[in-house]
Amino acid sequence: MREFERWFEEEFRRLEKELPQDLVREFKTPYGMRREIGPIVYGYSITIGPDGRPVIREFGNVKPGRRGEPPALTSQREPLVDVIEEDSQVKIVAEVPGVRKEDINLTMRDSKLVISVDTETRKYYKELEVSEDVDPEKAKATYNNGVLEVILPKKSATRPQRSIKVE
Repeated sequence: MREFERWFEEEFRRLEKELPQDLVREFKTPYGMRREIGPIVYGYSITIGPDGRPVIREFGNVKPGRRGEPPALTSQREPLVDVIEEDSQVKIVAEVPGVRKEDINLTMRDSKLVISVDTETRKYYKELEVSEDVDPEKAKATYNNGVLEVILPKKSATRPQRSIKVE
């Protein structure tokens, strides 16, 4: 049992050294120094895709390692995101709780939407591939109760007919 306890203590010391420093906070209490680690978040969502096969999406700041490798831990959390493709628009719904709307940065680069938040207490980051037929100039975003909703209207598929003069 003592050998197991020693191994456990060694693993925790090793884990503390490998943690991103912004996940480790120390503060003084009336009883001495207190060390707080976290938040450490891992989750997944399973839905059935249009082809009938399961779609597994992971979120959080822990990326599971391959066999025998420890998991990778970052200070940025990957939010849980749903992309809903509709006829006239693409709707993106992301869970980013614990921040103010002023802290959320949305950037459209080529066909990627980047969602990022970098505050003292919360960090989120997600890059989403979006179909190229959206119009980022007409995009709208709302944030309410920790849920970010981005509406990207699609460019009109039919262009107005116009005559071309032959010279």
